[in-house]
Amino acid sequence: MDENPQETGSELLTPEEMGEADRLTVDAGVPGPVLMERAGGHVAEAVMRRCRAGSKILILSGPGNNGGDGFVAARVLHEAGYRCQVFLAGEVDRLAGDARLAFDALPVAVSPLDPDLVASVLPGAAVVVDALFGAGLDRPLDGAVAQLIDAVNKADVFVISVDLPSGINGETGAVMGCAVEAKETVTFFRFKLGHFLLPGRLACGRLVCGQIGIDPAVLDKIAPSAFRNTPYLWRSAWPQPALDGHKFTRGHALVFSGGMTTSGAARLAAGAALRCGAGLVTLAAPPSAVMVNAAHLTAVMLTPVAGLAGIEAVLEDPRLNAALIGPGYGVSPETRQAVGILLGSGRAVVLDADALTSFETEPQALFSRIRQAAGPVVLTPHGGEFRRLFPHLAGRDKLSAARAAAADSGAVVVYKGADTVIASPDGTAAINGNAPAWLATAGSGDVLAGIICGLLAQRMPAFQAASMGVWLHGAAGSAAGPGLIAEDIAPALRPVLARLVENPEG
Repeated sequence: MDENPQETGSELLTPEEMGEADRLTVDAGVPGPVLMERAGGHVAEAVMRRCRAGSKILILSGPGNNGGDGFVAARVLHEAGYRCQVFLAGEVDRLAGDARLAFDALPVAVSPLDPDLVASVLPGAAVVVDALFGAGLDRPLDGAVAQLIDAVNKADVFVISVDLPSGINGETGAVMGCAVEAKETVTFFRFKLGHFLLPGRLACGRLVCGQIGIDPAVLDKIAPSAFRNTPYLWRSAWPQPALDGHKFTRGHALVFSGGMTTSGAARLAAGAALRCGAGLVTLAAPPSAVMVNAAHLTAVMLTPVAGLAGIEAVLEDPRLNAALIGPGYGVSPETRQAVGILLGSGRAVVLDADALTSFETEPQALFSRIRQAAGPVVLTPHGGEFRRLFPHLAGRDKLSAARAAAADSGAVVVYKGADTVIASPDGTAAINGNAPAWLATAGSGDVLAGIICGLLAQRMPAFQAASMGVWLHGAAGSAAGPGLIAEDIAPALRPVLARLVENPEG
């Protein structure tokens, strides 16, 4: 990703919000053609970074402003000595406004967008510029355009998309019938939701965000509620250890272990909670699992907890301020009762894995208890657990589903996956983009739950703790690298945290 963080910001815009940003900018006195000229200039610069003057460039333009950006890029490239061929989808007479002005200024001929003709000239092209449809596409692509996109995707050619690969929904990331598979995508002012939500993210390639003269102050009026999950979102809420502090001021996390044969998941979580900065971590284990846990633990403390009465007894210690239950704990009515006790204790609580699945048949009972809880609650479902808890949200795009789940449950919801969405009950959401594919391994989710619990123990607000936990998890996965297993993630947090302290931008 190529960006200046201060300029690009962490806001993710819907197509409607981006349209409003354009409108407010024009109303403030910046002419629309100026915005288009700057946007097309960024596209031309992307082409110039890829190949030298004299190269053959194909520009595929649509009938709207996305096509207008393509016309500007074609003119700039032509003037710089590139051999440009421009193709237009639709009739010239349909061009209007700024796009028509850009078309009229073209110094090269424009051909109708015929799939067979384009396919015949694809060989030898250094770059194809996809300026067909931007983030505002609202219908599936079919017919000749679909045939063209198929030909481009099959060709051995570098594709640069303008704003968003044609065929990707800018709000949901969904493929609208078919979509261009770009190697690079050049967007403007702020990234869009479709750049980070799957499958749109997979079609974008390298992301570049160019500034075209829109004042960031317009965001105060637009008030976007979705963000990229970056340190800017939560860094100020992350407490740093104080020289006059001690381990108890950094919080005490309580992680519940399952039985002897399923205790490893809780140990992974407990170790991660300690590594990410909790002052103390206690593993609460049933008597049958005490010895196997004792054989593995060092800095993590261990206490035997027998049944529901044991849970109530261990919670008598007020210093235990955050709790995690679920990893390897078992799916049962007793688990539901244990969750109820924790939710009634006033602690910050993370519910993961078996703690979620145990409520599959009565999710509303869980949500009712969460809404009555005195402390913050974070749910961390993967796709299957999400569907079991929120079957009424089936078919929704991931972002709106996560937001609805948070509103319905009253908890911060971490809807896990390659494009993990963190959603707050108030509608604020973050989309994560730093998780490597190697994190898809057994126990990885247990580590994530432990990181979030450890941050809650340090008294971070729930949304910020969940967002930071997801980001740290992804960064540690990248640091551990190919071949990682869950045990590698927590140790990899140390250099990630060190870099975060030295460079707050992450």
